[in-house]
Amino acid sequence: SLQGEKAPDSTISLSRARIARVARGCSSLAARLGVAAAAPPPMSAHYDMLVIGGGSGGLSCSKRAAQLGKKVAVCDFVKPSPVGTTWKLGGTCVNVGCIPKKLMHQAALLGQGMKDAESFGWELSKPAHKWETLVENVQMHISSLNFGYRSELMSNSVKYYNAYATFTSANTLSLVDKKGKETVVTADTVVVATGGRPKYPDIPGAKEHCVTSDDIFSQATPPGKTLVVGASYVALECAGFIHGVGYEVSVMMRSIPLRGFDQQMAKQVQQYMAEEGIGFIEGAVPTSVELLDSGKRKVTWSLKDGSSASDEYDTVLLAIGRSVCTDGIGLDKAGVALAKNGKIPVTNEMTNVPHIYALGDIVDGDSLSPPSNTTELTPVAIQAGKLLAERLYNGSTAQMDYQGVPTTVYTPLEYACVGLAEEDALKLHGEANIEVYHSYFKPLEWALPHRGDNACYCKLVCDLKAELRVLGLHICGPNAGEMAQGFAVAMKCGATKAHFDATVGIHPTVVEELTILSTTKRSGDSAEKTGC
Repeated sequence: SLQGEKAPDSTISLSRARIARVARGCSSLAARLGVAAAAPPPMSAHYDMLVIGGGSGGLSCSKRAAQLGKKVAVCDFVKPSPVGTTWKLGGTCVNVGCIPKKLMHQAALLGQGMKDAESFGWELSKPAHKWETLVENVQMHISSLNFGYRSELMSNSVKYYNAYATFTSANTLSLVDKKGKETVVTADTVVVATGGRPKYPDIPGAKEHCVTSDDIFSQATPPGKTLVVGASYVALECAGFIHGVGYEVSVMMRSIPLRGFDQQMAKQVQQYMAEEGIGFIEGAVPTSVELLDSGKRKVTWSLKDGSSASDEYDTVLLAIGRSVCTDGIGLDKAGVALAKNGKIPVTNEMTNVPHIYALGDIVDGDSLSPPSNTTELTPVAIQAGKLLAERLYNGSTAQMDYQGVPTTVYTPLEYACVGLAEEDALKLHGEANIEVYHSYFKPLEWALPHRGDNACYCKLVCDLKAELRVLGLHICGPNAGEMAQGFAVAMKCGATKAHFDATVGIHPTVVEELTILSTTKRSGDSAEKTGC
C-alpha cells in the first residue's frame, strides 16, 4: 500500500490479532528509527447533547440541558478575520456585536451630552476623546464576560472544547483544536448554533485593506477619516459611534437604509445622521480599495449613472451583510438540508434530521410559520435555546414565538420597533384596513441646546378590522429600546389603540407621546409639534 498498489486479498482478510501484531511491529520499528508513529484520533466521549457554537443560543441551550441532568458539551472555535482578529467564548453579541456596540454608542452619546451641558450651565474645557482608552476598557469588559461564560459552563458541568467541529456522520463529529489535535465524539442530539460572519465584496483590496465589525471594536489605532460601506443596522451604528467620538465619517449606500425595517423610520434615522454631519454617498458601489504609500486607503466606486469617483480614507469598514457559518462543518455528511441562502430550514428548531437542531443566525426565517426576520437577534436565540432544552428534556411543549419581537437600532437617533413595519401591514391587511397614528416630537432635554426640532417620531400601526389592535409600534428618539420593551409585553397581550389612550403617560417623558397620539395619516393633518 505504501507503493500505491492494491492490497492483496490475504491482507484484507487478516485477523484482528494479526493486524494488532503488525501495528505493534510498525510502532516498534518507528521507535527504533526515531520516527513518531501517527496515533489515531482518540474517541473522547459520548454526549446526550453536543452544541456547535459558543454564542448566545448555544450557551443558553447547553446550560439548560445540563441543569436538567444531561451530559452536554459545547464546541466553539473562532477563525481569525482576514486582518487577524479573533476572540473568546461568547459569540458575536458579546465579542463583536451588541455589547461593544452599545458601549461605543454610549461613548458617542456622552460626547453629545458634553456639548449640550453648556446650555445647562456647565463650563467645560474643550473635551478630547482618546480612542485607545475606549477600546482598552471595552475589551477588558468583554474579557470579564468571556471568563464568566467559561465559569458558568464549568459550574453547570458542561464540557467545553475550544475546537472546530465537523460532522463525519449524523451522530459523530471530529473536533480539531488550534494545534491540529483531533478528538472524535458522538452525541444523541446535536444543536448547530454557529452564527455568521461579515461578508466581503468581490473587489480588489477588500480583504487586504478593509475591516469589518469583527475588527473595529478592538482596533488599536483611532479610525480617523472613515468610509462605512453598506447601510445595514451594523453599518449605520458603526458610522454613528465613530462620528460621535470625533471622526469624519461617510456612508456608502447602494440602495436603501436599514433594509428589512420600516422605511419611513429608516429615512428618519438617515436624515438625522446627515444633519449631524455624517456624509452619505448614495447609489454607489465600491470597485476597488488600494493601499497608498501614505498608509491611507484609496477607494474607487461606481455610481448608478455609470460614472466613477474615488477618495482616500484612514479606515474602510465593510458592513454589507453577513454570511451564515454552515459551510465546511459537514452538514451534508449528516444529511442536513440547506436553503438556497445557506441557512437551515427548521420546524420548531428541528432540521430535516430529527436529532439535529438549529438556533440563531443560521435558522432560515422563511421556513418558519409565519416567516420571520427575527432569528438573528441575540435574545431570540437565547429564548429558543432554553425552550428547546425544556422540550427535549423536561416535558415542555412551549414553542418559540418569533413574532412580535422588539428590537432597537443604536444609531445616533435610536430607533426601536415591535411588530409589523407599516409597509408590511399594508401588504398583509390592505390599505383600507390599516390606520396609522403618528407624531413628531422633541425631547424636553433638547430644548435648552436648541436642537432636534421635530427630529423624533413615533407611530402606531393599527388594524381597523380588530378594534384598532396595534400591529406595529415604531419610535425614533433617545433611549428608544427602553421605551419599546414594555410595549412589547402589552402587544403580546393584544393591546389596542384604546388601551394606549386609557393609559396615563408619565410627564415629562418621551414615551408618553405614545399615549396621546391623535393624528392619523389618513387625515392628512400635520403631525409636527410646536410646543411641549
